Formats: sequence, C-alpha cells, structure tokens
Amino acid sequence: MGNVEVSQRVKVIDTTLRDGLQSPLWDDTGVFYPSVRDKLTLTEALLRYGVPFLEVFSPIVNEREKSDLGMIIATKNKLSHDLGKPSQILAHTRCHPKDIGEALEYDINGFNFYIGTSEESRKGNHGKNLDEIVKTARPLLEDLRKNYPNLILRFSGEDAFRTKIDDLFAVYDPIADFVDRFGTPDTVGIATPELVKERVHQLRERYPLVDLEGHFHNDRGFALTNAIEAIKAGMKYINTSILGLAERSGITSLTALIFNLYLENPELVPNYDYSLSYPLNVLMADILKIQVPTTEPISLTNRTHSAGVHTRAVSIDNSTYEAHPLEKFGVSQQRLLLNPLSGKHLIKYYLEHILNFIIPNGIADEITAEFKAEVNKINKNFPPQLLLEKIATGKKLSRLNKPTSHIEKF
Repeated sequence: MGNVEVSQRVKVIDTTLRDGLQSPLWDDTGVFYPSVRDKLTLTEALLRYGVPFLEVFSPIVNEREKSDLGMIIATKNKLSHDLGKPSQILAHTRCHPKDIGEALEYDINGFNFYIGTSEESRKGNHGKNLDEIVKTARPLLEDLRKNYPNLILRFSGEDAFRTKIDDLFAVYDPIADFVDRFGTPDTVGIATPELVKERVHQLRERYPLVDLEGHFHNDRGFALTNAIEAIKAGMKYINTSILGLAERSGITSLTALIFNLYLENPELVPNYDYSLSYPLNVLMADILKIQVPTTEPISLTNRTHSAGVHTRAVSIDNSTYEAHPLEKFGVSQQRLLLNPLSGKHLIKYYLEHILNFIIPNGIADEITAEFKAEVNKINKNFPPQLLLEKIATGKKLSRLNKPTSHIEKF
C-alpha cells in the first residue's frame, strides 16, 4: 500500500447503527435487536474510538428508529463537544421527498442516498429505467444543494459492481455537480480486488472532483481485501461496522480495517484510540451474547497458542508466532493452552508459574509423559489443570506459598 499518499487519509463511515442492525446474528443469537441503551453505548464507544461518521437509518423506517435517532444525535453532539472530536450523522435515505422531509426535522449532517442501478436491482426493486432514476434523484439533490448547502450529500447506485460502467455513468453524470461523494456499494458481494481496482480508476478518471465511498459485502470473503484495494486505487471513504456486522455475511470490519491500515502506515489513520479496538469488539460481542469471532484479527484468538512448539517459543519471545502489535490494539492478554498437544516446556511453565510448584530437574519429563497418557481419558469438562495438580501432588512436590495465577490469563 506504499502508493497511498498520506494526504489521502482514509475516512471511515461506520454503519453499525444501520447495516449492522440488519445482521442475521441478531436473530441467530436470540437477541433480535439492540435496546436504545445499547445503541447509545455503541454510539459513545464509536466516538471515543475516533470514528468521524456514523450512518443511521432514516427516521421514516419506523417509530422506534425515529425515537432512537433523536437520542443518538444528542449523544453524538454532547460527546463530540466533550471529546473535541468532530463527528457527523448521515441518514441512509431513499430518493423520496417524504424520507427527506422527515430526516430534515433532525439535526443530521448529511444524506446517504441510494437507488438500485443494476439490471437486477431495477427489475426487482423499483422498476425504473436509468432515465427515470435520474429524473427521480436529480431534482432532490439539486434542491438540497441549493437550500441546505452545508449538508453532506452522497449518492450511491446500489449494486454498483453488477451495474455496467456506462449505466453507472449515465446516472452519475447528470448529478455530479450536486454531490460530495459517489458511493460504489458492492451490495451483493460479487466484487473481486481486480474489479474494485478497475472500477475505482474508472470513476476517479470520470469524476476527479467527487470523492468515492466504498461499501463492500463479504459474501465471497473479500470485504476487507476489497476495501484495502479500493484505498490503494484512491478511494477515500470506506463503510465499516463493528465485527463486520451487516446483511448476510457482513461488510468490512471496523477494527480489522484500522489495524491493517495502521500496519501499512499509521499516518493513514492517525486519530483513532487504537487501544479501544479489542474492547469495542468485546462490547458488541457482549451485546450479542457471543464471543468475539475467531475470524476477527483484533481478538484474543490471535494471541492464543496451542501446539507445543508454538507455546514454548512464545513463552520465550512473543514475536516468534506473533508478528503484529496486537497489544497496541487492546489485546493485552496472551493464552497458552494446556491440552493434548502440549509439550514439556509448557507443562513445566504451567506447573511453575501458574500452579507454583517447585519442579526439580528431570521431573517435568515424567509429568509430561503421565499427562499425555491421561489427558485424553479425562472428561471434557474436567479441567486439565486439576489433572496436573493430581499428578504433581502425587509426586509430593513442594509448592510456593502464594496464590496460583488465574488460568484465564494463559
């Protein structure tokens, strides 16, 4: 990513409070929907983390969203002032006068407009042809630009990566003078990194004065890769959510994106409190009543080691199997798992440093042999440390007079 200019610092538009609420995980976990208290807690956490833009539902969606929006905005306004961190609320809105009218009753900072432009979307969603899309969108955008010049206006051709580039130009050309950004949503997750690079270059060449915004779904597992490829190609705004929550398989994970951009060049994302990355993921997981997914780079899983060779090496030098500064991103713990794969070095470390036994020379080999012979026989709910205590105690080993370390730390 060395070709990215620092002047092109990436701007995150987090959509946890919009697309994130459409994730099937809410139903799968039986939580179904966050409470308003949860939403306000997430709002505060995102702002403290340093996110500059929050995308929310249009208040026309339902009465609950309308009520919650007022409280989200109030929380945002107070925290932005108290923290000295400017932030903006963007309403995700259809190109419809009623939607706009209701949203304008609130202290929003901009509109994220969308309408389907692919053949599939035109047929299945609204039935309009390209000329009709322009006739719908242009007067609304022109009026808002004239009467509300300080509002941020983004327009997205929904399903942009299944939209032919000439069709996208046919919609974007007549409205380019009225928008701050053009969105390029990969609504159904069909884009590849190569297609993203090509499409971003085409749009940048066509609209040099309009910023580009990406919304990448993870149906093919490419959401993070596509976001990074888009940034390399010159895209400035990326949609994210906590844990990548969104429709179906989700979108680009907020902390994964910040982590990867930091590794490339910290100056690309200078205004984030990196230490809050893991706590942010834990917060969302706690609301959902799940663990932080093992696929998240910013997770305790990424500092957890099991194989004997690995656990021995990281007990001497973390960097042997930990190449990235996860502790800077809030993952302060490291876990060395005691299991059937464990070797004598971890067992000796465990006995001495966790259970506080004094281990004479040679005894670790004997205990390891006994442990490996017995560990597969124990009930899966029987903690391995109890077996080790039994084996070690059976050898009448001395023990230091101090509390044992808490096993969850290892």
